[in-house]
Amino acid sequence: MDTPQTSESPDNKPTPAPDGRQEVRSAVRFPVSLPVVIFTDEGQKTAVTRNISANGVLFDLESSLAVGQGIRFSLHMPGAVFGSTRDVLVHCRGRVVRCSISQGLYQAAVTIDEYQFAEQ
Repeated sequence: MDTPQTSESPDNKPTPAPDGRQEVRSAVRFPVSLPVVIFTDEGQKTAVTRNISANGVLFDLESSLAVGQGIRFSLHMPGAVFGSTRDVLVHCRGRVVRCSISQGLYQAAVTIDEYQFAEQ
């Protein structure tokens, strides 16, 4: 089953996909590009975030991740995202919900199951 592609308007309301269906998102996505190391049971992979929300992250990477696979990663979030004067380190645990290839890079959508703010 194909997932409809939508974009969000500035007021964060979903816009229809080309086929007329709408996808409702429960969290605002921020287009933030951050380098990250993803840890899996098979080893580690480098990636770059494409967008981040409270519920998940979309990563660009050079190799695929298996759907359903559990991963761990840490993000150095710019303080401006949180309204802070200092950057924030967030440790996350999640699972891959989608992985596809686009323009030679894999894109993996990951749901964040747990996160913890680190002391800095």
